[in-house]
Amino acid sequence: MRSVSSFLFSSLQLLFYLLLAFGACCCIVFTLLIFSAARDLPKLPDPLSRIIEIPPTEIYGAGGELLTSLGGRESIPLDRVSPDFLNAVVATEDHRFFQHDGINKLRTVKALFITLFKPGQIQGASTITQQLAKNLFFSFEQSYLRKFKELLIALQIEATSSKREILHAYINQIYFGAGAQGVEKASQVFFGKSAADLLPGEAALLAGLPKSPTRYNPYKHYDRALERRRVVLNRMVDVGYLTALDARKILAETPRLHSDYADSRTGSYFLDTLISRLVDKYGEEVVFHGGIKVYSTLDSSFQAAAKSAMEKGMARLDKLMGLDKEDRPKPQGALVAVDTGSGAVKAMVGGRNYYKTEFNRAVNSRRQPGSGFKPFLYYTALENLGLHGASMVNDTPVSIDITGAPSWQPENFGRKNKGRMMLKNALTHSVNTIAAKLVRETGPAPVIATAEKCGIKSPMEDVLSVALGTSGVTCLEMASAFATFASGGVRHEPFFIWRVEDAFGRVVDEHLVQEEMVLDPETTFQIIDMMASVIDTGSGRSIRSAGFTRPAAGKTGTTDNYNDAWFTGFTPSLSTSVWTGFDKRKMLTMANGVGITGGRSAAPIWADFMEQALAGQPERKFKVPSGIRFETADPGTGCAVGKDTEREVFDIPLKEDQALCRGEE
Repeated sequence: MRSVSSFLFSSLQLLFYLLLAFGACCCIVFTLLIFSAARDLPKLPDPLSRIIEIPPTEIYGAGGELLTSLGGRESIPLDRVSPDFLNAVVATEDHRFFQHDGINKLRTVKALFITLFKPGQIQGASTITQQLAKNLFFSFEQSYLRKFKELLIALQIEATSSKREILHAYINQIYFGAGAQGVEKASQVFFGKSAADLLPGEAALLAGLPKSPTRYNPYKHYDRALERRRVVLNRMVDVGYLTALDARKILAETPRLHSDYADSRTGSYFLDTLISRLVDKYGEEVVFHGGIKVYSTLDSSFQAAAKSAMEKGMARLDKLMGLDKEDRPKPQGALVAVDTGSGAVKAMVGGRNYYKTEFNRAVNSRRQPGSGFKPFLYYTALENLGLHGASMVNDTPVSIDITGAPSWQPENFGRKNKGRMMLKNALTHSVNTIAAKLVRETGPAPVIATAEKCGIKSPMEDVLSVALGTSGVTCLEMASAFATFASGGVRHEPFFIWRVEDAFGRVVDEHLVQEEMVLDPETTFQIIDMMASVIDTGSGRSIRSAGFTRPAAGKTGTTDNYNDAWFTGFTPSLSTSVWTGFDKRKMLTMANGVGITGGRSAAPIWADFMEQALAGQPERKFKVPSGIRFETADPGTGCAVGKDTEREVFDIPLKEDQALCRGEE
């Protein structure tokens, strides 16, 4: 019995020494961590209010011109701020602000637990003091070390500053959205009044915005802002700043926004998209508080041309539809232009009027491209079936049996068939029956694979009709994917930002153009030749009628129900996609009820934009791959003929292992 007791005592003694040693090691490690982190802590400004002096984030165009600034603050003392706002902020962000010494211990333990035991989630304790401390750092990534440094700075702030000084610095630097940095700017932006004059309901609404300025922006999401205000008011009741009766009275009110104010943050679909992507990558803290400099891909002259072309094109379409003098819903449009040599997005329009509808149809709306999808099918057919532009095909009615479903019987526009023709003419005039026969031979999966190689990322159904553009895509995807054809089969990922610098001018992110050869250059050139014919003599000939004479290639797209009308085309340097249609999928029809095609609505916008955008630039021809030669073909037979014949002929690009049939000349 004694030996057992002795063993237990020895074991407990050993455990005690082990725990003591472990604790000592932890203390040593913790001490070393403090000294290591403290060596490069940023200097605390004196007075603390200078923490507000971080410069605004600036976004520049490709030519170096300033496009917009995010931030810019007007610092005001606490006695010029509504007490209701101060109470709302403290209740919502840090209800123990006046009791703690910079760290909310319970929230810190919770945050530490989440950070350590939920991989991928680094959680902060988020006292007002710690949030203020973040402004002394510039980092695109959260890390354990940064969180620890923020904690040390928060303790230093609390030790050297009063609570009023901390609160003053905080409310003058937080971002509220819509270009408003600091409470005074926010009050003017959203309510057209000074922060001292905010009513309780207005103060509560403002106090709820910093959590997510984009999500709760009342100009865009008024209902969300009111729901967020409800959360703030409930917190004020819980903390004791409001009675439940007062909160109910405030909830019954609907704050009136400053009607004369337009969101000065951007005014542009391109900039909205760029800022959204910045926030997704770096977070709102960096984007709106970091004083970063962003050098975008936007070409201001291209953007002006895009806006002008869209406005004129929409007015022309309204008149064509008989809507120009009527107060009825009008069609919308979208345009994206991409540099073929890099993937840089040069211009973007997401609707006919940004200030009336900020929904960006260029990137957020998937619409059926109709026949605009056919180039992916034709490339697949040439690659897999050994065809070329002079291969003869037969435009006749087609019926394709589908297991478990009615047979597929696509028809041409006009419901007429023209019999035998060259494959080049089939694409030139957008013959649906030929497309159906081709996809029956290739299968839909290889067509989808070609589209994905080129840059289509939207989900596509593995069905035969995908070849006729029945799966929705975006304007950005189409412009980028057709740029792959324009570059001879080289794929560039579309992008919006060339470079990001921090507040001190250090480059923290830079786009390096990367390219991938995804298509066969010779087959790609054969498709370009066919698509050039679309513009010269086919469904896109309105491009030439509009006076655009540069070498170009493209494809119209019109859905069977006339809900969507497209034109996507390119020169060797610029690929542009234009979509027109109603948001609620309504037919595009002329005043007499006849459907409107992409060649009638979208193509003129494309031509107008491209003419303006490329003005002053030298014309370039599409580069002919070394493995391509040309032979002259009779379009009626697809056979070789002499160039001196009086018949209509086509110069057909052929690969070395391809040849035309030898007919009589």
